[in-house]
Amino acid sequence: MKKTVSIFLFLFSIIFCYADAGMWLPILLKQKEAEMQKMGFKLTAEDVYSVNNRSMKDAVVLFGRGCTGEIISKQGLILTNHHCGYSHLQRLSTMDNNILHDGFWAATKEDEIPCPGLSVTFLIYMEEVTNDILKGIENATNLQERDEIIERNIQIVGEKAIEGTDYSYVIKPFYYGNQYYMFINRVYADVRLVGTPPENIGKFGGDTDNWMWPRHTGDFALYRVYANKDGEPAFYAPDNIPLKTETFFPISIKGLDEGDFTMVFGYPGTTHQYLISDGIDLVVNHRNPPLIHQRGARLDIMKKHMDLSQEVRLMYSDKANSISNGWKKAIGENKGIKETKVLHRRGKEEAFLEFFASQGADNNNRFKLLNEIKALYETYRELETKAVTLRETFLAIELGRFIETVRPLLKEKHPWSTETKAKLLARANAFYPTYHKPIDKEVYVELLDYYFNVTKQEWIPASLQQYAGIDRESLQIMAKQLYDNSVFTNAEKFANFVENASKKEVESLHKWLNENTMFLDADLALIQLNKNSYTENTLPNIRRQIDAKYKDWVAFAAADTTGRFFPDANLTLRVAFGKMEGFSPYNGMVYLPYTTTSGILQKEDPDIFDYQVDERLKDIIIYKNFGPYADANGEMRVCFIASNHTTGGNSGSPILNANGELVGINFDRVWEGTMSDLYYNVNRCRNISLDIRYVLLIVDKFAGAGHLISEMEIRE
Repeated sequence: MKKTVSIFLFLFSIIFCYADAGMWLPILLKQKEAEMQKMGFKLTAEDVYSVNNRSMKDAVVLFGRGCTGEIISKQGLILTNHHCGYSHLQRLSTMDNNILHDGFWAATKEDEIPCPGLSVTFLIYMEEVTNDILKGIENATNLQERDEIIERNIQIVGEKAIEGTDYSYVIKPFYYGNQYYMFINRVYADVRLVGTPPENIGKFGGDTDNWMWPRHTGDFALYRVYANKDGEPAFYAPDNIPLKTETFFPISIKGLDEGDFTMVFGYPGTTHQYLISDGIDLVVNHRNPPLIHQRGARLDIMKKHMDLSQEVRLMYSDKANSISNGWKKAIGENKGIKETKVLHRRGKEEAFLEFFASQGADNNNRFKLLNEIKALYETYRELETKAVTLRETFLAIELGRFIETVRPLLKEKHPWSTETKAKLLARANAFYPTYHKPIDKEVYVELLDYYFNVTKQEWIPASLQQYAGIDRESLQIMAKQLYDNSVFTNAEKFANFVENASKKEVESLHKWLNENTMFLDADLALIQLNKNSYTENTLPNIRRQIDAKYKDWVAFAAADTTGRFFPDANLTLRVAFGKMEGFSPYNGMVYLPYTTTSGILQKEDPDIFDYQVDERLKDIIIYKNFGPYADANGEMRVCFIASNHTTGGNSGSPILNANGELVGINFDRVWEGTMSDLYYNVNRCRNISLDIRYVLLIVDKFAGAGHLISEMEIRE
């Protein structure tokens, strides 16, 4: 039996390729301390995470709802990515004061700009609570009862932990529910913009360079967290003061050499490292293709119109940025999985398991479990393809979404009450100012043409079957009726209708709404697919069953190989470590590990928005006015790559050297390695970081904001 267990563990190790990968819980970092120190780390696990003493974790924050930031001064100064605050920069911008395009630097703290809705979260401590959360599940007779017991336990344990404090709690499963950890947090809701470079620095290269190497993007921004006079969390108030932060990251301008130790400390969002071949096939061949097509079509239309108007560019920058990121990542993910032959490898390895199953009862159980998971994917695959195609089509047409948000109010009986009118006008005022009809009208035709002519007809909901195979000309006629002839044509027409429509006009609208239910029918189809049912074939139900199988699938490996299998990312604080190093993406090609400002001038193209270079920055580069931020060769480095395992959510994470000093900011991954969410390959996967010295150059030499530099602790 010992021999067959060893064989299976070996099999598991090559399937999941854990070597050189990892997003480790800081509370468990002692297990990795010797390995880190062997690679060059000069500190201890206690320096990274401590409950009783100040440690690095006190200087790392969850920025907003899905990025990371780091504290870099005693006055609550936060460094994160430009793209992490992109939506806030857009909302703060107007055509007369275009912060997104022109940048912004607060001369004094009084000039710092509040960002409504933006918060930062500090971790107070984490602890394992598995036994408390799983208490009583042995009495459950099915998955629903089990989930209900766990939810009750989570609430009891969490509320007890924060009783009498201003803390909040999050309790999350790890290894598909084999373990549970509780995270006690403190959330600060007064966050203000301190400084951001103009878009031609903060997003240099734009969507063209996104996910690519070599990179020259100055992807950073500065914010500050405020508190009340007692240092406690508080919503914005003029008399709030900067939070006093005793723990912050010192900044090293010594830089890194190839092979130097690097560490990422942040909040990675989601990974799926333990998927069997069917799970990877689902992503690559069923979820990603419709997403790639529909988002690509939207982006082409948006960019065409954005290139024609600065006003439209401001309106749609955040929308296009959000769409593009997932679109290009999906393309790279598919490319990486294909080129590293992951599906072939997993298929072979799962075939080996069938052979090993005959060698012992334990392996036979694993093989049986594998086949049970595969059977569930047969159902899940079709449901997921239906759902993603509906989502990427009907939820992407802006006017359709607006109509569905106001449909219940519009169908109220005439005359409309003052309250109903106010709600309708409020929703219109939130929608139309960032809406450009010509874009959405083209998107309508493109997306529906794909959906009704490419999607398998049997996968189109019965309520939408009347449109299956519809020709493009008919879609254009439908678009003209909706966008040019309806009450939804523009803000003025809609507002006038709400305020002045007669009973006859309202009844006519009711009839029109009853006849035009395409978006409503799509919504209902999506709701059914995503119904939280424990008895029907819906996505949540099948997903629960798959996860329950995966719980057993990974349990023995996680238990028998302590410290070797890391839990999937789930937006909780993690540590990843590696080295600054280049790589060879293809045979005969080698990528160097860093870029310099000379690459900015090489890419410059005044006729392409993504590659326009600010005249002030151009002068700094040409005349090498780099000050103390140049490297040993007198060059100004911009970005570097390293073998740290990262994902979405790690955007803005501090990159630390062997001494725990800040040397960069994580902001991306190389395109060849975006499959790392599913399969990490140390020979191909690299995270992309902004060199901290380029940040300091922009703040100091470009912006002239020396007062911010003086806040920081700079080490040579």
